[in-house]
Order: sequence, then C-alpha cells, then structure tokens
Amino acid sequence: MKLQSILFLFLLISFFSISCQNEKKPQVKVDKKTEKQDQKIELKETSNKFFTSPLGKKLTVAPPSERMVKLYEKAKQDFFNHPKDLENIIWYGRRTAYLGGYDDAIKIYSDGLKIFPNEPRLYRHRGHRYISIRKFDEAIADYVKAVKLIEGKDNQVEQDGLPNELNIPISTLHGNIWYHLGLAYYLKNDFEKAFSAYLNCRDTGTNDDNIVSSTHWLFMIQSRLGNHELAKKQLDPIRDDMKIIENHSYYHLCKFYKKMISMNELMTDDGTPAGDAVKYGIANWHFYNGDGEQAKLNYESILEGKSWSSFGYVAAEADYLKHFVD
Repeated sequence: MKLQSILFLFLLISFFSISCQNEKKPQVKVDKKTEKQDQKIELKETSNKFFTSPLGKKLTVAPPSERMVKLYEKAKQDFFNHPKDLENIIWYGRRTAYLGGYDDAIKIYSDGLKIFPNEPRLYRHRGHRYISIRKFDEAIADYVKAVKLIEGKDNQVEQDGLPNELNIPISTLHGNIWYHLGLAYYLKNDFEKAFSAYLNCRDTGTNDDNIVSSTHWLFMIQSRLGNHELAKKQLDPIRDDMKIIENHSYYHLCKFYKKMISMNELMTDDGTPAGDAVKYGIANWHFYNGDGEQAKLNYESILEGKSWSSFGYVAAEADYLKHFVD
C-alpha cells in the first residue's frame, strides 16, 4: 500500500509538471515570435532607405531622429484608429515621407484619393513626393488638378510638419500648390509655365517669406530665359528691412541678385536643404552669366551632398543632366 501511494504521488507530480510545461511553451514561443515581428516592422519603417538617382547614384535616407519617429508612430496610430479621417491620412503620409518613405507616402495619398477624390491637399502632398522621386510629369498632373480644385475657394494656412523656431506657419495651401507646380515645370525646363505659376504663388500671400521664396525663382527663370531686365524687375519687392521667419536662404539670394550683398556673404557648405538652395542659386548665377565651367563645378559640389530630396539638389541634378551629361 505504501509503495502504491508513492507510485501514485510520483505519477501525479509528473502529470502536473508536463501540463505546466505544455502551458508555458506555446506562450513563450508566441511572445518571441511577436517580439521578432515587431522588431522587423520597426526596422523596416525606420531603417535607411535607398534611392537611385537619374545620374545612377545610390542615395541613402539618413536615419530619422527619435522625435521624428515618435511623431510618425503617433500619426500611424491615429490613422489606423480612424483610417477614413482626412487629417489622419494627410499626416500619416507626411510623417511617412519625413522618414524617407516617399513611395509609401504616395500610396497613402493615392488610397486617400479613393475616399476623397476632390481633395486638393492630397494632390498637393502627393505631387511634392513625386518631385522627391523625380517623377515630374506625375507631379505636374497632380498640381494642375489641385489648381482646378482650389479655384474660387478661400485660401488656408498650411500647418508645418517641421515647424520653424517661432512655430509660426508661413505658407498656405494655394501658395504651396502654385509653388510646387512652378518647381515641377522648372525642373522640366518649361520656364514660361514655371514663371506663370510662381507669379500666382507670389500673389497668394503677403508675408515676406512667401515673397522672397517666389521672387528667387521668378528672377532665376527670367535670367535663364535671357530676359535680364525683366529678371531685375522681379526684385522690386525686395527690401533691406523684410521680416523673414524661415526663408533666409532665399532672402539672401534675392539680396545678392539685387547687389545688396556680395557673393562671399552667401557661401555656405553645411549640406542642409537651405545650404543647397544657396549653392544652387550661385551655380545658376554662374550658368546664366556665361560661366558654364564654374556652374558645373558648383552643381557637382551640391550633388556630392546628402540632402538629395532638397529642391536645390533636385534642380542641380536636373540642370547637370541636361547640360553636362552626353
């Protein structure tokens, strides 16, 4: 009897031990699998992305800051909580693009347009990212559509995804549509249409930041067309006491074009989008003043940088392809 009790106790302990192990194993396995999947998702969405430029260069998106990743995660969560909310769609696309996911952002906007087919903001932001990946015809088509959709409608301030130091938005929906349409035409060397678009851009707002950004392009376009007197005329709004919040690079360039400051006061080599804007303005100045060799060197200097989605870089790349590549 004693032996039977011991045997029964041994079998009972073994049963519970096996049961506990069987209960724990699936849970541990699921947790590890889930953790691994989460790591893969995080790495996929925040790791470096690559883009092959029209010049055949493999370009890398810089790793985002922790703050930008957190803002992206919030926008993503807001979107998945309410995927048919227009603001959520727009900000999920914008935050995705800020991490370098330009193709992903384009898809987000395209899916949004299936829900809101007549929303100009979706065309405005998708067009921007078409420019980022050098699909200029697609960008033009989006902005032409956006222009039609805003016709006769009130303008509105557009909130910044990357606020300036004063946290004061300086651009509007109408202004951004015309600005980017002008840029897309410019990058296609359709200077007449680009000039018309930038005139409309300058007319959409009265703040000094808007005036200097559009004037910069207006001056360059007419200079490229050889209309130097008309180019100078575009500089009439530029004054020495303008209140600039953000577009200091364009303001300094306009002052340089108007001979209010020297070229030496412009030189920058910081590799930022603002720095690229100045370097492109200088390169272009050499180009339309007949010094193609110096312009080429300046374009190459920009193209050695890392801000390959900046407008200065994209414009330098387009000019280099057109004028210096066989």
